[in-house]
Amino acid sequence: MIERHLGSALRSIHVFGSAVAGGLKRHSDIDLMVSVTAPLDDSRRRALMTNLLTVSAPPGFSASQRALEVTIVLLDEVVPWRYPARREMQFGEWLREDILAGIFEPALVDHDLAILITNALQVSVTLFGPDAMQLFDSVPAADLTASFLDTIAQWEDTPDWEGEEQTVVLALARIWYSAATGEIAAKDIAATWALERLPVEHRQVLEIARAAYLGEAEYGPTFHPAQMAAFVRFTKQAIGVMLSA
Repeated sequence: MIERHLGSALRSIHVFGSAVAGGLKRHSDIDLMVSVTAPLDDSRRRALMTNLLTVSAPPGFSASQRALEVTIVLLDEVVPWRYPARREMQFGEWLREDILAGIFEPALVDHDLAILITNALQVSVTLFGPDAMQLFDSVPAADLTASFLDTIAQWEDTPDWEGEEQTVVLALARIWYSAATGEIAAKDIAATWALERLPVEHRQVLEIARAAYLGEAEYGPTFHPAQMAAFVRFTKQAIGVMLSA
């Protein structure tokens, strides 16, 4: 499907993340990093994102389909590497309602690309084109640190994570783990690591998110707002201290 929509502009497709790093769980998505040699016009972006809805499903919704997260980068925007980099397109299940309503996110600068490309360089499987190590530049440690800081800066108060609590909790655990170890780990591994270091009053939030991710509890659990806010404040502060050391 991707090759059909992108045609001769397609340079590579790599699957990375939990699908190849041994951390694929019941509600895990499949991460694809796609590179192109020419920008996507609006019609091609719309057609591809709409078509991806037919092969992706919300986490836990289908027995035969997984949630897809597809990130497309223009090679000239990431090689040579610069921060923050621009992405051409990103598809994910969180965009399903917008796509069905005819709302399509344009190409934009995305600080998260530093983390995604680092992850793809760490462990990935090539589906099309050259190996990721031959194609992408490594991301300097300073840029990865900047990406972590820019990511956690998005979460200041309840409206910033409302409806996405589980995603934010697990992302904070992963960033905390990475800040401490210099490595990128699967969500459950990072959560287990963080639980051993959290004060007791903050553990329930992460325990709930981890259990739901592993399929041991209801997906999309309810988080107490005050506990959630306290967890975010604590982990953001812990991450900031480590990254500034």
